[in-house]
Amino acid sequence: MPSHPGRTVSASFEDYPPSPEYPNWQAVVADAVRDPAELCRLLNLPPSAAEAATRAAGDFPLLVPRTYLSRIRIGNPVDPLLLQVLPTEDEIPLLQGFTKDPVGEIGSALPGGMLWKYRGRVLIVTTGVCAVHCRFCFRRHFPYREAAIAQRHHAALERVANEPSVHEIILSGGDPLSMGDKSFSRLVDQLEAIPHLRRLRIHTRQPILVPQRITEELLATLSATRMTAIVVLHINHPAEIDGSVETAIGRLVDAGIPLLQQGVLLRRINDQADVLAELYERLVELRVMPYYLHQLDRVAGASHFEVPQTEAVRLIDELRRRLPGYAVPRFVQEIPSAPNKTVLA
Repeated sequence: MPSHPGRTVSASFEDYPPSPEYPNWQAVVADAVRDPAELCRLLNLPPSAAEAATRAAGDFPLLVPRTYLSRIRIGNPVDPLLLQVLPTEDEIPLLQGFTKDPVGEIGSALPGGMLWKYRGRVLIVTTGVCAVHCRFCFRRHFPYREAAIAQRHHAALERVANEPSVHEIILSGGDPLSMGDKSFSRLVDQLEAIPHLRRLRIHTRQPILVPQRITEELLATLSATRMTAIVVLHINHPAEIDGSVETAIGRLVDAGIPLLQQGVLLRRINDQADVLAELYERLVELRVMPYYLHQLDRVAGASHFEVPQTEAVRLIDELRRRLPGYAVPRFVQEIPSAPNKTVLA
């Protein structure tokens, strides 16, 4: 596997929980770092970084599991993994064009967390819970409580059951794999009972953040459903893939689950051809197909991550010169009210 100087790269789950301290994946999530001062102390960052993070966090506080924290280089304030999770004062200015609802979801959410954007498929926001608060998250301001999300999907299921044109369900969040195995299996059973549903797509970052989430129960649920289950992993940087993540990915693939990858183009994090080429080649080796590279959704608080579109297109052109076609994702943008994602390159 690729090596990253200064990083600890594990070879298997044996280097992580279960352990007396972490008997299961829920314990890993529960022990996530939430205090900027603790994060900076663990990573040998100056107290001023913690003070800035506290000022910037607002109603979207720091949250990062220690399984992810262990991949961040100690003492490096511009580590690309750190920049994804540490609040900074760059989030505070309110820039024109950056809003709390960058893709027009808040006003269009239907009861039960249902978002019906595209023909033939429906998205259900299953939960507002994630294992991490990515600072560029386009739903960082989404009113999960007002949308009646938590464990109340009956309204969405009833609507889908009455729409025979819908063949695919997309589970999103938050992170749908933040649900426990029993709750997740129950939801899949309810979806499976709708005869016109053929595909189940799950968008998740959990196997990257908390690889222990890929349990035998989860694999059994995904393998047993009559629907074609597809998992879309959110991965932005090759350093996010350590040995435990490789193991989690391998378990999903070996269970017969097709895996796709999507990511967001982020300034100072993955806006270099070398970084993206390494990521996509590694994914293909792990039997994960690159799917989408997203232009940043212009959510309030994330303007400092934006890469100019012209620069992004040049980057994709360079990747096409370096990599086989199947290893280059489509560069896309989500435009409110558009009938599909807009392909930019």
